[in-house]
Amino acid sequence: MTSFDAVLVAADDEARLAAFWAAALGWRPDADGVLRPAGPGGVGLRFTRAAGPKRGKNRVHLDLAGGADPADRVARLLALGATRIDIGQGAVPWQVLADPEGNEFCVLPVPDTDGPLAQLCQDAADPARQGAFWAAATGWQVVELTAHVVRLRAPGAAGPTLVMGPPVTPRPGPARWRFQLTAADGGAGGGGEALDPEGNEYQIGPVTGGPVSGGPADRGPVTGGPARP
Repeated sequence: MTSFDAVLVAADDEARLAAFWAAALGWRPDADGVLRPAGPGGVGLRFTRAAGPKRGKNRVHLDLAGGADPADRVARLLALGATRIDIGQGAVPWQVLADPEGNEFCVLPVPDTDGPLAQLCQDAADPARQGAFWAAATGWQVVELTAHVVRLRAPGAAGPTLVMGPPVTPRPGPARWRFQLTAADGGAGGGGEALDPEGNEYQIGPVTGGPVSGGPADRGPVTGGPARP
């Protein structure tokens, strides 16, 4: 049995990017250097060295809660080093930004009662299939399912939801942002890199053997069973 431990972020400069996200979320590193929210548990951000430059839009991104004053939240993020970007979003009620390494994220006009991180997002062509896979992989529960989106939440927990749906970004190269699972007993749960049903890399257990590359030679088989911001 595996559980959802962190989002694994491959970075050109791990320390710089970790410092940005620590300030953006108000999180602190745990004993292993993973940024986590205050309190026990919670999905963290784990930074590792990237094997190559970012190419194209990420399939995984974060949605931050704007809180009582989304404009002020955006202004503070820009002061930390974020930039405004246009990914073709058009007229939407949320703001689209990029972190110092160009990783896309959004600021939603929603309360921050569950913390500054509102959603963990992954592109999905088939939300129902992806939702079933990730529910089984993480133990999270599907709390919303439509033709266009699936939403999962950790059982009995506050914090971010996991949201998946279209549009799906083409894969120009290895995923720099991917989900990381651990075994329920803290072990590796088999260990290594695998692919979900739509070909998204994810990590089981610790990263070994150098920078995260995600190249074709490193990928394991697809494992498991079968318009959002």
